[in-house]
Amino acid sequence: MGVSSDIETTSTSILKPSSTSPPHPLLDTYVPLTIFDEAAFDLHVAILYAFRAPMPTNSAMKDGLSKVLSHFPHLSGRMCPDPNNNRPSIHLNNAGVRVIETRTADTLADSLPLDPSDELALLHPPTDASVEYLLQVQLNRFACGGLVIGVTSHHRAADGHSMSGFLVRWAEAVRGLGMDSFPYLDRAAVSVPRSPPRSEFNHRAIEFKDGHHSAGTSPRSFSVIENLVVHYSAEFVSGLTRMVSEDKAVPTRRCSTFECLLAHVWKKITKARGLGECESSQVRVAVNGRARMREPAVPMEFFGNLVLWAYPRLSTGEILKESHAYVVKAIHDSVAKVDEAYFRSFIDFGEMISTGEVGELSATAPEAGNSLCPNLEVDSWLRFNFHDLDFGTGGPCAFLPPNLPVEGLLIFVPSCKDKGAVDVFLALSGEHVELFKEISHSLD
Repeated sequence: MGVSSDIETTSTSILKPSSTSPPHPLLDTYVPLTIFDEAAFDLHVAILYAFRAPMPTNSAMKDGLSKVLSHFPHLSGRMCPDPNNNRPSIHLNNAGVRVIETRTADTLADSLPLDPSDELALLHPPTDASVEYLLQVQLNRFACGGLVIGVTSHHRAADGHSMSGFLVRWAEAVRGLGMDSFPYLDRAAVSVPRSPPRSEFNHRAIEFKDGHHSAGTSPRSFSVIENLVVHYSAEFVSGLTRMVSEDKAVPTRRCSTFECLLAHVWKKITKARGLGECESSQVRVAVNGRARMREPAVPMEFFGNLVLWAYPRLSTGEILKESHAYVVKAIHDSVAKVDEAYFRSFIDFGEMISTGEVGELSATAPEAGNSLCPNLEVDSWLRFNFHDLDFGTGGPCAFLPPNLPVEGLLIFVPSCKDKGAVDVFLALSGEHVELFKEISHSLD
C-alpha cells in the first residue's frame, strides 16, 4: 500500500548527551575537517530502518541515544569555520541532535515494502542545505507498535562505515549493554602528512576540481530522476559469481559479490541508456581506507571520513560486448590501485592545500540533481552491520536510502529478504527505467 500521508508529528526536541561529567576532552574545541571530509558529499544522507513490533518505547530509544552520544561528540556539534583561522571545522559545542516523534493510525504491514517514493520523505527529517544539525532522528510509531527510524547525518561529519558503527552502539545502549569498543576520534592522527609531503598522484584532477573542470557530470539532458530498487536473490548472486569465476578466457582471482554485481549492473544500465559503442564510461567506486592504511594502521573504529575512489573506465562497446569476467577484472584492477601509497599521497596533497602550495579547490562529489550519464557512482553497504542493529527485539525487517538525488548513483545493500541476497538502490533517468527493469536479471 505504501506510506500514508496521515502521519502526525507529536514532538520535536533537541537531545544532548546524557553525561558531560567529566566532560569529553574534545568538548568546546574546533575540529578541522580533514582532506577526506572535504572530499566527501557536502549534504545530509538519509536512511530508513523498519522494525516490527514489539519495539522499545520512544523514551527508551531516546535514553539510549543520549547515552551513546556522550562518546560521539562530533554528532552533537555544528559545522562552522574555526574563528582562529577560518578553516572549515566541526565545533564540538554539545548543541545536540534533533529528534522528531510521529505517529500514524496505519500498521507497518500495510506500509511495507518501503519502496523508493516521494512519500518516504515523510518518514525522515529534512535534508536541505539549511539544516544545522549533524544528526537527526525521526521515530515513526505505527498503530501496531512497529517503528520506522529515519536517520539523517551530514556526510562531512562521518562516512557510512562510521555511522553504521554508531547506530549499532545506539542499539546496544537501548538494550542496556556497555560499550565493548569505543570510537577512535583523533582525526588529526589519521591524516598526518609525511615530511616533506609528496603528492605522487594527480589529486587536483581526480578528487578535486577548479572552476574550469567538472569531473563526473554530463551536460546531456535527461528526464526526471527516478529511484528504484532491484532485488538480486542469493541464487542469482551465487550463479553470477560462479559464472565469472569459471570464465577461463579472463583469469581472475576469487571474485567478490560486489565486483560481480557491479559489473552486471554496469552492463545493464549502459544498455538501458542506449549509449553508442564508441563512448567511454567510468564508475566512481568508494574504497574504505581503514583496510588499506597500515603504517601507521588506522583502527576500524575510526569515526570520520576515510574514503577515496577508484575509477574503472571502459568503452561502452567493451561493457556491452565483453564478458562479465572482463568487466570484473577492470573493476578489480582499478580498485587495487587505490592502495596505501595512494592514501598517503592524498594526505600529503591535503597538507599542500593547507600550506597554500595548491590553490583552493572543490570536491568532485556530484551535487544533488546532477546526471552522471554516461558514468556511474557506487557505494557498497554490504559490509555494514545493519543486521546487528537490534534494539532488543531483532534486527530490521527493511532498510533503505529513501532518495538518491544524483542520476547514476547506486547503493548496494544486504537484503533483509534472504541471506546472501542483495538489493541495489539506484537513481536513473525516467526514460531508461523500464528497459533496465526488463533486462536487469538477464545474463546475456
